[in-house]
Amino acid sequence: MTGNSEEFAGKIGRTIADSKPWWPEKVKPPKGAPNILMVLFDDVGFSDFGCYGSTIRTPTIDALAGEGLRYSGFHTTAMCSTTRAALLTGRNHHSVGVGSLANFDSGYPGYTGKISKQAGTIAEMLRGQGYRNYMLGKWHVTPLTETGATGPFDGWPLGRGFDRFYGFMDAETDQFSPELVQDNSHIDPPGTFADGYHLTSDLVDQAIRFLSGHIAEQPTVPWMTLLSFGACHAPHQAPFDLIRSYDEMFSGGWDVERERRLARQKELGLVPQDTVLPPINDNVRPWDKHSADEQKVFTRLQSAYAAMLDHADQHLARLVGFLEDAGVRDDTIIIVMSDNGASQEGGPFGFVNAMGPYNGRKESVAEKLARIDDIGGPDTHSNFPFGWAMAANTPLKRYKQNTHGGGIRDPLVISWPNGLGREGGLRHQFAHVSDLVPTLLEIVGVEPPAEVNGVPQMPLEGVSFAASLKDADAPSRDRPQYFEMFGHRGLWLDGWKAVAFHPPGTPFDDDVWELYHLDADFSESADLAAEHPERLQAMIDHWWQEAAARNVLPLDDRFAARFAENAERHQGARTRFDFHWGMGHIPTEVAPDIRSRDYDITAHVRIGDRKPEGILLAHGDATSGYALYIDGAGHLVHVTNIGGELTVLRSPAAIPAGTTELGLTARNDTDGDGITYRLLIDGQAAGSLHSPHTFGPFISWSGLDIGRDRGSPVGRYGAPYCFTGELHRVSVRLYKQGDLDGEMIANAEMARQ
Repeated sequence: MTGNSEEFAGKIGRTIADSKPWWPEKVKPPKGAPNILMVLFDDVGFSDFGCYGSTIRTPTIDALAGEGLRYSGFHTTAMCSTTRAALLTGRNHHSVGVGSLANFDSGYPGYTGKISKQAGTIAEMLRGQGYRNYMLGKWHVTPLTETGATGPFDGWPLGRGFDRFYGFMDAETDQFSPELVQDNSHIDPPGTFADGYHLTSDLVDQAIRFLSGHIAEQPTVPWMTLLSFGACHAPHQAPFDLIRSYDEMFSGGWDVERERRLARQKELGLVPQDTVLPPINDNVRPWDKHSADEQKVFTRLQSAYAAMLDHADQHLARLVGFLEDAGVRDDTIIIVMSDNGASQEGGPFGFVNAMGPYNGRKESVAEKLARIDDIGGPDTHSNFPFGWAMAANTPLKRYKQNTHGGGIRDPLVISWPNGLGREGGLRHQFAHVSDLVPTLLEIVGVEPPAEVNGVPQMPLEGVSFAASLKDADAPSRDRPQYFEMFGHRGLWLDGWKAVAFHPPGTPFDDDVWELYHLDADFSESADLAAEHPERLQAMIDHWWQEAAARNVLPLDDRFAARFAENAERHQGARTRFDFHWGMGHIPTEVAPDIRSRDYDITAHVRIGDRKPEGILLAHGDATSGYALYIDGAGHLVHVTNIGGELTVLRSPAAIPAGTTELGLTARNDTDGDGITYRLLIDGQAAGSLHSPHTFGPFISWSGLDIGRDRGSPVGRYGAPYCFTGELHRVSVRLYKQGDLDGEMIANAEMARQ
């Protein structure tokens, strides 16, 4: 007998003649278990799909809605990481440790930035039922300090129940030059802007590849796929001709668009006929109060957003078409949703390249206008103004990050021909993103597991709304749902909603709570706090009870402190980094933090008679970053790119043969007025330059490379511009960090979430 005899149910004799083989029984999925395709859009507002009132072309989503269901009372969590945590686990986001963003760990149970092992994901639950699980696109529920080459990988998709992953780990990425990961490895994109590459089409290509392989090899095994587009998170990037096609549609401005969308929503039956538009949001001016130049730029910024959504819908059509051709469409539940309301991160005037303002470099209207035809291209990081985000959220108040309707009420389309038929319909029940897991488990016909991978599981907190799929009159959930994001708070209970907007940096006790009867006031326009003070107080008290039970406390609105504390805790007192040839794809959060500090870069090379050229070190991309390289004439060059403005320092003479060290020193002025760069060749000065521009809040969301600059180049050289010589390693040494502008850091970090 062997040491594994306890697990073996056959018989092992001396020979095969007196032995009996045994094979463990494979897990069999529940009979009739459907395939599941969840399509998650990013920062798409309540009204942005055509079937929710928009004029943006979304025929694929509209067709799914026409043969399926649209929910008007579906709610999310106001941010991307948090909605993903609730969507994946069926619990509230604070309960599972993702109280705000995956970008930081605040040191409290509700704010670790990583999904608790006690909260199994839908992929882990379905894997135990025999499903295969595939994930594509944006993840953003792993601490970004854990997204480098060494992980740890237990919080990556393959560590949380998915069998394959193709996408990106951060909040955003360049759609033409993304920070791609395949399974547990960083990889180069398979194309470039020049040859027509776009991440959206790539994600759909890979989804079809995953599923075609599955159908070919395991046609009787059900699958679950999460396709999480980068669309429509900034940067808004799409084909130029598609962008320009929307200019005329939006030339009337956001006030006209809000009215047009509300009228359409009433026609569709999505909102009650007496629904009114709330007053325009804070810091939004009426369209006709802006100059003609501003209107022209703002229109193009909205066109880029619309084109990005249109483009995603076109490629979603390819995936739905594949399911039809493969004969699995009728038995596939397709869910289409957004993770939160439209983004307020574009500010009152929007951006052509937000990386400039993120680093204190203003972007004037004249500059925006001069670059209008670049909007949506590979060297832009565009985002639209408040006014268009307000229109996207029609008829709701405020935006993403907020707990008013504009932040948490989102579209939800569900199509399943075999289970729901193809007649279409509307549903007005309240539902929350955490309700999707229990709903899907009920459809599949299984209970949530008591253990996942040997870890006892916390109870599901979502409530199944499966009954409403077939019964339009099914009641809404019978338990309250709280909301909290950066101090903004809310509670839904029996058709009523209490909500408080929290100005950052002010006492929480000073927040003003509002009260709305949502069943009679879809747009949260009639504050009934003065009329029902007892009801309001009871709901506030109930919110505190929920907060205590769900790891919401302590309330914390210290954006800058949380980001700064996280960076300091991760890199601590480390002052030296050594990078060797062949390394690349080093995420920004893992790379040396050179913001507002002195530093040295030293490249250890061997320069022979044949003069090499190419990148020694590059961090960033065409919108922002820095690089040290040797140009085609053999000169040492350092370039900084802040919002597209290049500062270039080039050695007067070519690098001589026999050189073994090339370097750069960066020293900040004591008065904070700028920074001085000095080039070094074998320790000898080779040119200097003073620049008034320094990297303050944020360098780039694109990572660091050694020996090349993949994808989108920091400077005016062709990527990847691989080094052609002998490069042994590049060392970065950091010195004492100066004072960082906390407010700027917070604004920059929040703007890219």
